[in-house]
Amino acid sequence: MDQIQHKFIQVQGLKLHAAEVGAGPKVVVFLHGFPEIWYSWRHQMVCLANAGHRAIAPDYRGYGLSDPPPVPEKTTFCDLVTDLLAILDFFEIPKVVLVAKDFGAKPAYMFALLHPERVLGVVTMGVPFIPPGPSQYQKYLPEGFYISRWKEPGRAEADFGRLDAKTVVRNIYILFSRSEIPIAAENQEIMDLVDLSTPLPPWFSEEDLATYGALYEKSGFQTALQVPYRSFDEDFNITEPKVKVPALLIMGDKDYVFKFPGMEDYIKSGKVKGFVPDLDIIYLPEGTHFVQEQSPDEVNQLILTFLNASVWS
Repeated sequence: MDQIQHKFIQVQGLKLHAAEVGAGPKVVVFLHGFPEIWYSWRHQMVCLANAGHRAIAPDYRGYGLSDPPPVPEKTTFCDLVTDLLAILDFFEIPKVVLVAKDFGAKPAYMFALLHPERVLGVVTMGVPFIPPGPSQYQKYLPEGFYISRWKEPGRAEADFGRLDAKTVVRNIYILFSRSEIPIAAENQEIMDLVDLSTPLPPWFSEEDLATYGALYEKSGFQTALQVPYRSFDEDFNITEPKVKVPALLIMGDKDYVFKFPGMEDYIKSGKVKGFVPDLDIIYLPEGTHFVQEQSPDEVNQLILTFLNASVWS
């Protein structure tokens, strides 16, 4: 961890943070999910650097050490794609492999579709390629579905506002580590689904939580609620989405994302390969939604194997 350096890049008037370690022409950029930051890739960054790669993990605008946008509620996924292009140009990186977790899969794949000349491969964890278009899940899930709740302006802000940032992150890590979709009852909020006595997952330390908590205390949750939760229906004007680079999807068998309506069939039947033809899918039997932190050695080896066999070969 000590060898990781921290850079700040001016993009559209914002100072964006990126962690970096390693050197050389083999470059991997890591895109985090929620409630994560660059730090969620700590295990992968050091491993890949030791294996001869240059690893870079930015904080999205409004997350971690990056500046918040002046009007967070106007932030879009398109902004994240534009920021990523600016980061690659700043570091003078002509081509890159993107490794993404959770909603980070969306900007990773959108970047691969919009800037195919800059992408050599894509790895995602916890979320596959999802075709652009309006989200349908809330049609089939109760009103208390966490995304439906967090899409509603002001609702999550009031829910989270009862707690300090560290406790919010703690609760979400616990919820998202389970095998069921977080759904609140009518008289509950999402934060009420976790009891204060519930322990953290064994692979997530109090020190890790303190790091996340301090950074979300700085950034707040305003931009994080806008992107992803209030921006899922954004239109990228991509008419024929087909990803033409090698790709890898790593899913934990116990990931709650499998419970989204139609998701398990979409992944396991191979329908996803209609959009990403050169896709390998690997399932980790004990894996949750946070496979890169839960099983870092296994995930590191899967990434390295993919890079050596499908990208650098």
